[in-house]
Amino acid sequence: MTEMDAETLTFVPKFPRGVRLKHDEARQEWVLLAPERLIKCDPIAAAVLQLCDGKRSLSDIITALAEQYKADPGVIGRDVLALLNGLKEKKMVQL
Repeated sequence: MTEMDAETLTFVPKFPRGVRLKHDEARQEWVLLAPERLIKCDPIAAAVLQLCDGKRSLSDIITALAEQYKADPGVIGRDVLALLNGLKEKKMVQL
């Protein structure tokens, strides 16, 4: 999945069993936790992953971020897709 087509936009990203997004109070940063794994999230990744609730489609996430950051949905979409594809390869997100 590397291109944004109508089918891709309907995908609903979610965390697989055992993976969760958590705000680490001690470090004051968002982290993605999995058994024996931790990925630190930059602010952009955290904004995207906070919307991955297993209910919102990729299209909904892109629209929300484009409105929040007043940015071009096409640019946001490519960035979101690249982030989620990278996390999918690491088995940290399901699409």
